[in-house]
Amino acid sequence: MEKAQDSAAAFGESSKHFATLVIHAGQEPEQWRSMAVVPPIVLSSTFKQYGPGEHAGYDYSRSGNPTRNCLEKAVAALDGAKYSLAYASGLAATVNVAHLLTAGEHIICTSDGYGGTQRYFRRIASKMGLNVSFVDCTDLEKLEAAITSCTKLVWLETPTNPMMSVVDIKACAEIVHKHGNIILAVDNTFMSPYFQRPLALGADLCVYSATKYMNGHSDVVMGLISTNCDELYERLKFLQFSLGAVPSPFDCYLCNRGLKTLVLRMEQHFQNAIAIAHFLESDPRVERVLFPGLPSHPQYELIKRQCSGCSGMISFYIKGNLEHAKIFLKALKLFTLAESLGGYESLAEHPAIMTHASVPEEDRKALGITDTLIRLSIGLEDIEDLLDDLAQALKAAHPQFTARN
Repeated sequence: MEKAQDSAAAFGESSKHFATLVIHAGQEPEQWRSMAVVPPIVLSSTFKQYGPGEHAGYDYSRSGNPTRNCLEKAVAALDGAKYSLAYASGLAATVNVAHLLTAGEHIICTSDGYGGTQRYFRRIASKMGLNVSFVDCTDLEKLEAAITSCTKLVWLETPTNPMMSVVDIKACAEIVHKHGNIILAVDNTFMSPYFQRPLALGADLCVYSATKYMNGHSDVVMGLISTNCDELYERLKFLQFSLGAVPSPFDCYLCNRGLKTLVLRMEQHFQNAIAIAHFLESDPRVERVLFPGLPSHPQYELIKRQCSGCSGMISFYIKGNLEHAKIFLKALKLFTLAESLGGYESLAEHPAIMTHASVPEEDRKALGITDTLIRLSIGLEDIEDLLDDLAQALKAAHPQFTARN
């Protein structure tokens, strides 16, 4: 546990006043006639007008809703942004960003990233006339070489899913923006604004699957985009209205409520993850641990500069083959074998078979997404219980080994 404490202490502090913003930003009781302290759920799909075209700020819930507005204002404050927009899912947010481009234009996407993003770019956006290149953006020379006169969007994800590679957002922003009118979008799902603020590092758009840490309770599917650019906001606002992939007021209420405990949750995810990463790294049944908060991680110094901590996401290679990975996953009792991440409960999954099955097998192998790779989303349970569960599952997969003390 001392190693875990030392690793956590190596990171700097989070943004000042964050815990206050997460509770109060966008939640002012004065915006309601009732002076409600908790923003109400406004389920109405339409709103009465004083006269034709004369309304009190809302006319139809696809174009705007009071409950959604509270959430969007809160997220904007947390991201250090002027604007934020909410969507029906993280992929809906991705689709809206892609609609900023026109046929013939070029997208650069992080090669090691969420399977759903890759599936959309490979199998849908490319058929709409967008040219997509998948590039290892941890290598700045490769990023620079991939930019063409047609490049209009660079899509980063850091840390990447599931390989936990860390991309230097500031360095990428400097490269991208010197080439002119290129949008730099960063998927910040794995970190939340508590640990990483891409806009402050030079990104134009900060994107989330709010389904994960932002909501934090595994009961909402939602996406978010934040920006400081007036033009991008106006274009995205039009697309949000025109494409119609907006979240329900009830989901906005739940996500807004989930945000209130973001600070407490992220701190506990971090502490539990560090302890588990050190445990796994010391176990002879584990080949390699991928966690940016470990000093052994190749981008450990970068993550300390760029972030104020790490989330609960860990990937690791179990020794053996696919059968060993399956036995381990089936033997887990406290961890739930399921897709998704970022909830209060601990989850485990097999990327090659589950979340990243849509990535071509050749590309999976090149990225290191092998049959023995396992991804964990560390929850908020007691750390001793989580460690015991991992230990018994490792023993089930490799009964001939004994763990180190």
